[in-house]
Amino acid sequence: MSAARVLVVDDSATMRGLITAILSSDPEIQVIGQAADAMQARQAIKDLDPDVITLDIEMPNMNGLEFLEKIMRLRPMPVIMVSTLTHKGAEASLAALEIGAFDCVGKPLPGDPHPFRDLAEKVKAAARSQRKFIISGNKVAAPSAANANAASDYRAGRKIVAIGSSTGGVEALITVLQKFPANCPPTVITQHMPHTFTKSFAERLNRICAPTVAEATDGARLEIGKVYLAPGGERHLQVVNPTSPSCRLLDREPVNGHRPSVDVLFDSVAELAGRNAVGVILTGMGRDGASGLLKMRHAGARTFGQNEKTCVVYGMPRVAYELGAVETQLPLGSIGEEVLKSTAARREGSE
Repeated sequence: MSAARVLVVDDSATMRGLITAILSSDPEIQVIGQAADAMQARQAIKDLDPDVITLDIEMPNMNGLEFLEKIMRLRPMPVIMVSTLTHKGAEASLAALEIGAFDCVGKPLPGDPHPFRDLAEKVKAAARSQRKFIISGNKVAAPSAANANAASDYRAGRKIVAIGSSTGGVEALITVLQKFPANCPPTVITQHMPHTFTKSFAERLNRICAPTVAEATDGARLEIGKVYLAPGGERHLQVVNPTSPSCRLLDREPVNGHRPSVDVLFDSVAELAGRNAVGVILTGMGRDGASGLLKMRHAGARTFGQNEKTCVVYGMPRVAYELGAVETQLPLGSIGEEVLKSTAARREGSE
């Protein structure tokens, strides 16, 4: 594959220089231009035809979200948003991902020895992506009445659902969880995301999905109708205590380069719940979660993987499938329904 051709858009000359220097140090990336605002960027896109754009969210005249909407409507392409690591920046980043951004990265804090450490890999993944950039409005819709009323037809059994995701996971998780009724099975999720983003993401999911969604807290008891999202970047999420399954937040070094790690979550669910669990691996770069999902399958759990066609990045699900960890591959839109079928209490009695 030829080098990924990148346009860097940021109103700060210092930030443009830093991003350019970091990307240019990778032989598989070529920075073909820079732009200080949306007007310059629009012309540069026409003149240079980049493979990928890095786009600042906070810019004068037209902010990054407004410009992203125009890109996705007029000339869809992979865009990586660059955001401040603040609550406001997190909200804007989540909106960008729902609009169609490939991924988001946080601006480095003063003194950060490894600024933009994952940016080059995300740019290369974006350039390789076969994703079709389709925008269907600037926000994901609220749950339909059919989904919201599904509680009358669904009764949760004893199973726990564990989900892992990374790049593209915001939209994927929304799609899956909007199929869940208010009385969904207890669900634990590890999504690779900066620590300031997960609280905003959990709040967003809680607003637009029928179940109660919140960041996981240490000791929180798993309950029907609740979804627990691992806090980003700080501690791993595990499920512990077989007599009363609960969340445990674990201080431990990154696993597979991630904290929280999907493998850490899946390993704990395999050990705790065995066949009384369902594992799901969604879109994402790398291999995190693949070995843990295999442990879940060996322990008797049902396991599902997102198929290549509907993945933003067919990385984690591909490795899991090749390892034999995925029992069934499914398009994203079918996963929520299959999870509910696999976790419903049997009509003739409990599971």
